Amino acid sequence: MPIDKKLSSNHYPYYWSLFKKKMKKVLCSRDQVNLKCVLLGGQSFRWKETDPDEYSGVFAGGFWVLKQNDDHIAYKRVPATDLDEKMLSNYLRMDEPLDAYYKEWSICDPIFKKSAERFKGIRMLKQEPVENILSFICSSNNNITRISSMVEKMCTLYGKKIDGTNYYAFPSIETLIGQEVEDDLKAAKFGYRAKFIRQTAEKMFELGSNIWIDKLRNMNYDSAKKELMLLPGVGPKVADCICLMSLEHLEAVPVDTHVFQIARDNYLPHLKKYKTVTQPVYNEIGDCFRKIFKKNAGWAHTVLFLDDLKNFKQLEKHDDSSNGKPVAKRKKKY
Repeated sequence: MPIDKKLSSNHYPYYWSLFKKKMKKVLCSRDQVNLKCVLLGGQSFRWKETDPDEYSGVFAGGFWVLKQNDDHIAYKRVPATDLDEKMLSNYLRMDEPLDAYYKEWSICDPIFKKSAERFKGIRMLKQEPVENILSFICSSNNNITRISSMVEKMCTLYGKKIDGTNYYAFPSIETLIGQEVEDDLKAAKFGYRAKFIRQTAEKMFELGSNIWIDKLRNMNYDSAKKELMLLPGVGPKVADCICLMSLEHLEAVPVDTHVFQIARDNYLPHLKKYKTVTQPVYNEIGDCFRKIFKKNAGWAHTVLFLDDLKNFKQLEKHDDSSNGKPVAKRKKKY
């Protein structure tokens, strides 16, 4: 039986138990990797919580199930390979000394120290640049639920089906070229983003695809950001997301409304006179975080960002202590 998108212990307990029976383990405490925040916090849009502390998603051309435990992460990939643990470790940046980073950032900033106590185990995913670029074009004026739906639709339309599952890998640049792609995406309700996705795929192909992406990795941060902003639909914030999440420029600081509020309320009080994030304000906030947190400023800012969003977890419910009735939490906007 193929692994279906709805497959979980609640839907098909027998098949699900067989699927998970041979899950492997990698030693890792919750304080080292907080899967919920890392996978569902807006870095990637292909993960879902299928059971408590259990997440399914697609990366590196495979379908994965990850189970958070106190002292390890259980995992399984379809199709399985000898490199699964290495791929997972690389994706979660498990070789990075997170404790040392948190200690350094806490010394630099007492505000970060408070956030770090509430949000441990926050890591930056090491994502595939093509998926990262095109996914974040979908993020413009959007919320995580809809972005995830659009990315999944793009994969279903143009990606290669993963053997043994009903999931699809992210499409290659070549498959997203042509007017028919734009027409299909418009029919799938991508709106103005359909044109940007088609044009960006064509532009990346023209620039040399993966050869060009490798050049971006080897450029300095400012140069890479400027190159990315030549792509249709890629502005400063999206360019910073891409630099941070897939091009190894960890000093990149994406600034949205939440980050503006964090900076205004805690670091740059003179920004209270501004109601919108102008380009000079955007640059000033990024420079402020880079001055405090140095080369990993974007990673440190992500911890502060998640702390600011703790009451805005999408698709979750909580008990309202005032009346005991469950109420839906607000969706996060991008």
